[in-house]
Amino acid sequence: MIAENKFSLPHLSAFSTFRSLSHVSFITAALALSACGGGGGGGSDRGSVTVGGTGGSNWTAGVFQPSKNFAARCATPRTGIDAFTGEAYPDQPGSATSENNWLRSWTHELYLWYGEVPDLDPAAYTTANYFPLLKTSAKTTSGNSKDKFHFTYTTAQWRALSQSGVEASYGAQWIITQPLPPRELLIKYTDPNSPAAAASLARGASVIAIDGIDLVNTNVSSQIDAINAAITPDTPGESHTFTVLDQGSSTPRAVTLTSANVTSTPVQNVHTIATGSGAVGYLLFNDHIATSEQQLINAVTALKGGAGITDLVLDIRYNGGGYLDIASELAYMIAGPTATAGKAFETLQFNDQHPTTDPVTGETLAPVPFHSTTQGFTTGLAAGQALPTLNLSRVFVLTSAETCSASESVINSLRGINVSVIQIGATTCGKPYGFYPQDNCGTTYFSIQFKGVNNLGFGDYTDGFAPINTASTQTTTLPGCSVADDFSHALGDAAEGRLAAALNYRNTQACPAASGFSARGLKQQNDTGAELLLTPKSPWHGNRILR
Repeated sequence: MIAENKFSLPHLSAFSTFRSLSHVSFITAALALSACGGGGGGGSDRGSVTVGGTGGSNWTAGVFQPSKNFAARCATPRTGIDAFTGEAYPDQPGSATSENNWLRSWTHELYLWYGEVPDLDPAAYTTANYFPLLKTSAKTTSGNSKDKFHFTYTTAQWRALSQSGVEASYGAQWIITQPLPPRELLIKYTDPNSPAAAASLARGASVIAIDGIDLVNTNVSSQIDAINAAITPDTPGESHTFTVLDQGSSTPRAVTLTSANVTSTPVQNVHTIATGSGAVGYLLFNDHIATSEQQLINAVTALKGGAGITDLVLDIRYNGGGYLDIASELAYMIAGPTATAGKAFETLQFNDQHPTTDPVTGETLAPVPFHSTTQGFTTGLAAGQALPTLNLSRVFVLTSAETCSASESVINSLRGINVSVIQIGATTCGKPYGFYPQDNCGTTYFSIQFKGVNNLGFGDYTDGFAPINTASTQTTTLPGCSVADDFSHALGDAAEGRLAAALNYRNTQACPAASGFSARGLKQQNDTGAELLLTPKSPWHGNRILR
């Protein structure tokens, strides 16, 4: 998996956070999702620039040296040539404390809410324990954490996933619809040409047991740890036996899956649906990674073919985000040149130390445009090529609690230029924030650095976008319908619950009874019988990334 998320606390009952990326533990006696960290080792700050005061780092609260004074002073320096940059690694001998001093100063310089971060002695913590503390503890009006997106990757893993979509996995994305025994773990979708696809695993298949362990009922910690390790393999070549019940079958079957370096396919199931009022396009878009640029162009070109489409259903229910430039390209391809001319896709706002200048690039702050040409993400696709367009005045979006960040930017940016956005599904995650990934000593850090607002200046959706018939007072509501996820049909099937509701709303403006709610309030959802959208998808899949 990607993201760095692990701290194995065997009996957490909801969402937990932060440690190493190698895998994400997400089932416990109740449920545990995990998260990230980095670095390691304690020790003094010998060999690095320090500030006056007391403690092993000569730390004085409230006094900050420039982060560049501590950069690349590593407890375990890398050597040789960085294959990504073609240059020698910048690392010099240092310590965990020098790494922590860099984190402390870098956070003070760039973190959006730097004034809400506790100032803690860098010498008192390992790096893995220090970074998770360098964020705000404030809550939103609904009681959610203000910062839900603070994590790390190993730099090698981050580059592999963000550039090529490659990660060690079976090619199956999981979802827990019932975290407590009797648990239910389902497959959301699979990637083509993956071990899961080769084993004929498909959406809606439930996992009953792994390596003979009863996943549905066990409360034994060692067995839960073994299940977590099996579901989220660290490396290629790990084999485990899954007992699964396929959708529509009453007979379980055993499947042995061996993890591999799987290349994800972020754009899938592109097709048109004939209706009495014109053709409707559908595309499933799962990740704003580099390889999606060409795939989105191919999808829009295909949907334009023939007589073209009169409406688009954009299925981003499992799309947590990624590169903001990809989101800008997609929004432009939906709306077209006339609607986007002279308009801002998104304007970035950094902390109050940087009111007019991007503190990372040094450039004067200016709106991010709707990109009308390729940005050069994909090998073989040069930057500056004209993008195809659908020129639509409205779009239907299928959403869930996993619809996050860059995906929400697509929604917000289109609303900012008066494209009608009809939302079918569940409340989105609520992340108008983003960051520049930053490597130091082999760990890439993600700490919120900016907020994005649309062409109308709106970006206050920290509790998510929700269909208007969702019972919520904190969310930003959109026209559309609250509809639960439907695992009994394939994604893109016109009979699948959310797609069927979109097609019906298109003709009647009517909704079925509200049934789709996010996994934000577990007690409230349990009381109301709403679905639990709890998944082990990594933090990379929930972010807005600038290059």
